[in-house]
Amino acid sequence: MEIQRIGQLTGVYAISASCQFGTQLSGKPARHLYLTRVSLSDFRNYRNCSFTLDEGSAVLTGRNGSGKTNILEAISMLSPGRGLRGASFSDLACLKGAGGWTVSAHLSLNGDHVTVGTGQKPDVARAGQSSRVVRIDGEQASSSGILGDYLQVLWLIPAMDGLFTGAASERRRFLDRMVSTFDSAHRTRSNQFERAMRQRNKLLEMGERSERMFEAIEAQMAEIGTAVAAARIEALERLMHYSGTPVANGHNGFPHAVLALEGVLEQALQERPAVDVEDDYSHILASGRDRDRGAKRTLSGPHRCDLIVRHGPKDMPAALCSTGEQKALLIGLVLAHAKAVKDARGGLAPLLLLDEIAAHLDDLRREALFEEIETLGAQAWFTGTDREAFAPLRSRAQFFDIDDGTVTPMEGKDLPGPLPMRVG
Repeated sequence: MEIQRIGQLTGVYAISASCQFGTQLSGKPARHLYLTRVSLSDFRNYRNCSFTLDEGSAVLTGRNGSGKTNILEAISMLSPGRGLRGASFSDLACLKGAGGWTVSAHLSLNGDHVTVGTGQKPDVARAGQSSRVVRIDGEQASSSGILGDYLQVLWLIPAMDGLFTGAASERRRFLDRMVSTFDSAHRTRSNQFERAMRQRNKLLEMGERSERMFEAIEAQMAEIGTAVAAARIEALERLMHYSGTPVANGHNGFPHAVLALEGVLEQALQERPAVDVEDDYSHILASGRDRDRGAKRTLSGPHRCDLIVRHGPKDMPAALCSTGEQKALLIGLVLAHAKAVKDARGGLAPLLLLDEIAAHLDDLRREALFEEIETLGAQAWFTGTDREAFAPLRSRAQFFDIDDGTVTPMEGKDLPGPLPMRVG
């Protein structure tokens, strides 16, 4: 892959879009993934709810606080991790329920039908434990990681609007979620690194001086940390193939992004073999113990990495763009990610959860978004309070009315009207 230095910022390198992804799908038939039935029990404000769908997208409309986002969160729990809100599993249980919760769905996976489900038993939820049960076609799975073998779920929610101006930790979490869609072991490696780093930080806080204790932990951190950084580089390489050019052609679409990684290990991996980077990081940790002891934490490693995003057409940092430009840039990134996932999964597009997306876009950008999703072939889930904002989807999506724990399909006169004809 080709590496390009960005400015004078130490440790910042961008990956060019010259890598060759997207070629393996040529001439192959499209593959399809969509939910045909969703069921919730004692999840958030839903005591008992079930509804069916076809392969089209879904539009959920209703007043604020009616439970639209809770439906999206439930669907996000059908993927590895803690869902789109990052909530504790015990906090997902309905306040009026017995303490536990379940979410299940029937999938149509390239013509095959699979049932996936997850949840927490009441006694486990009441104890505030961080574990959940996952079942595939009724059989209990060993971990939630297996969910990623069946479906990938991407989301864009209002809480992400400050991604470019917020803390580096938020961008790092955003990056690592993307990495996990390409590398199922990334989440495990990241957790292993965090555990090892907490052990080292504990030794630092205690004033421990044992060379042997530090060396064992630091060797583990160096090996795992280098693998974490390498996976991020590979994922960014995939993403840049799709984010390097504008989507939804024309100025009414979404601007392309220029992406880079800022970090000591990320820089080193562009210049030296991974085995040398591991040795160098071990040395950095060993030589930095006194400094880290003063700070009572580890100051160097993949946990300090940052995702640098620039607005491609304007060639300026995303953080300096207007609120509207940042939103369009973020949507473009999510669409690029969805295309990269589809490529990596042999043409199987991910599910897209788009919370309150239409409220922040003008008519032209809304139509551009709908066209991009239709071209992608993904089942998208939209939420909003204004039903008319989704009028272009009237014949292409299913509409549901959400009202305090109930989901009602909409038909006929309840559907949004057609857009007025344009003149000239």
